[in-house]
Amino acid sequence: MNAEQARAVQDVLIRSIEDESKATRKVIAAVPNGNRDYKPDPKSRSAWEIAVHMAMGDIWFADSILNGEFAWTGEPQTPAEMTNPAAVVAWHEKQLGERLTRLRAMTPEQLLKTVDFFGTSGPAVTFLAAMNNHTIHHRGQLAAYLRAAGSKVPAIYGMSADENLFAQPQA
Repeated sequence: MNAEQARAVQDVLIRSIEDESKATRKVIAAVPNGNRDYKPDPKSRSAWEIAVHMAMGDIWFADSILNGEFAWTGEPQTPAEMTNPAAVVAWHEKQLGERLTRLRAMTPEQLLKTVDFFGTSGPAVTFLAAMNNHTIHHRGQLAAYLRAAGSKVPAIYGMSADENLFAQPQA
């Protein structure tokens, strides 16, 4: 991969992350605060745990890419301001926006630096795809919890049974 290709990958993936993050925040916002501890099985994470994990995971991935190193020391402490789903949404929007600005400013040398991701290595820029995929994966988990937890599933790609962005208003 050369510098021009790295810039193209960077541009496409950051735009995708921006677009997907809007849907992710809609799903997090739909977690019912009164039933945020819902989980379908004792082995599962709760809706709240997945919501926090997604928000913090995006920041961990971004910081790892920016630092050129993926180091896992365990689940970090939940930020004190994450008191309810709306607060997680606000935190994620602010923190991710800041990180995306910094990711856009990376030099070609930083984008092309070979980094190790737990035994897999490649140019730092390619791990933007892993960041995006990680969030989409967990967003799917969380969306599947919502109705059972007493909420509605927001439209992610156009519509859901609960939110049809294409429906005509009823007269």
